[in-house]
Amino acid sequence: MVTNILTYLEESAARWPDKTAIADDKNSLTFARWLDYSERIGTAISEGTGGMVHKPVLVFVDRRIEGLVGFTGVVESGNFYVPIDCRMPGQRVKLIHDVLNPVAAITVTGADSAILDMIDFKGARFNYEEVVTREVNHVQLDNTRSEMIDLDPVYAIFTSGSTGIPKGVLISHRGMIDLAEWLVDRFGFDETDSLGNQTPFYFDGSVKDICVCLKAGATLNIIGKKYFTFPKLLIQFLNERQITSILWATSAIVLVGNSDILDNNVPRNLKRVTFAGEAMPAKQLNIWMKKLPGVKFYNLYGPTEVTVDCTCYEVNREFRDDEYIPIGNNCENKNVLVLNEDNKLAKVGEPGELCVRGTGLALGYYNNKEKTREVFVQNPLHDLYDDKIYRTGDIVRYNDRGEIEFMSRKDFQIKHMGNRIELGEIEIAINSIPGVTNAACIYDQPGEKIVLYYTTSDGKEVNVINHLQAKLPRYMFPNVVNHLKVMPHNMNGKVDKIELKRMYEVENV
Repeated sequence: MVTNILTYLEESAARWPDKTAIADDKNSLTFARWLDYSERIGTAISEGTGGMVHKPVLVFVDRRIEGLVGFTGVVESGNFYVPIDCRMPGQRVKLIHDVLNPVAAITVTGADSAILDMIDFKGARFNYEEVVTREVNHVQLDNTRSEMIDLDPVYAIFTSGSTGIPKGVLISHRGMIDLAEWLVDRFGFDETDSLGNQTPFYFDGSVKDICVCLKAGATLNIIGKKYFTFPKLLIQFLNERQITSILWATSAIVLVGNSDILDNNVPRNLKRVTFAGEAMPAKQLNIWMKKLPGVKFYNLYGPTEVTVDCTCYEVNREFRDDEYIPIGNNCENKNVLVLNEDNKLAKVGEPGELCVRGTGLALGYYNNKEKTREVFVQNPLHDLYDDKIYRTGDIVRYNDRGEIEFMSRKDFQIKHMGNRIELGEIEIAINSIPGVTNAACIYDQPGEKIVLYYTTSDGKEVNVINHLQAKLPRYMFPNVVNHLKVMPHNMNGKVDKIELKRMYEVENV
């Protein structure tokens, strides 16, 4: 029985010791060397913290392999890793630090150390280049491992908090193990696969790449940011590295779909494309599917709190440009419930909040019992035994095919002119307009106005309202329309609606 995610690294190192496990633009490591470095880092942390376990350790990450090795090194020590973007504003790092009170940190550059100085970090510091030269204390590591169970924490990833304080979502080994098993079994990954990682390591979507690499023995190639700035180089990279699978954020799929790069060249080795993070508009996906007819496409859905994904949909039919792709049905060992306003199971076509149960549920928000109790609650369908569900805040519905369709966020529902409206429905209609590359709506509650922000492929405005005449009732038309050159995105690659609200407030002071 697998109870620790490191078991997969150890098995892959035994089966394919000299195979490249992880690679970035400059460096690469074999599975054997990855395991060796992890044990050295684990030894250093264990000895440097007096054998502390189950404590948070910061790991500074960028588009480089050192972060991945740091992750597994932390786990070797019996602690859990917390990814910190090396470009993250110091104030946010400070907020995360204050929530965690971490016992240690792994740095790579002098800039990383400077951030620790700025936030007055008191824990043990470990420079990557130094600790990978330490002697391994196998007795210490073995003793630590013997005391660990699958419900111990393996990582914490921070999401934005409504109060301004970030929330640290704490995930167990069991949650990550279940994800790894499901990914490999469901999609048939093996050691011949080569992954192209796009998702930043401080974002939970990257955990899928890590799981597949560890469990299946696939090579994980880290794609540098410059390749998404120059898409021609991106396709060249995918072909040079013989990438067979990409598990990308929806925004990255949309970015490529909005460019014309697939008209001239395509990734020749691709077998699978998965996307997650936001609702996927069909318009951009249709471009991918037309250019890559032999590739399988999958829409994955899930919040950070359920260990990355809880539903999956294989795109197996055609969709109009004004549709969104369904999020499908539950992943293995995860049960999804669609609950209406009366906390009853919603009927077909009836909107409801998507809730999730299963061992993939997070252990909660670190050092935040109040927020944990708000969303990790007893299953309202019964009260016979302890049966926790996570309330996602996402509004979905079942279609006539039995597939779950994402509609909107609970907090994106509005009451406008006496009508209940999903802002996501307006966004779908606008995204389908020719030339529109992205659309996002916010609501001005005091002014009772639907506010639209959109971008176009040629940078020119379009008559949005004219196009909506045949698509939406008049009460759903945006009252304010703003054309942008670039749509703001947050650190997770999603459209930043908080920034859009700020922009609107500044413009309407």
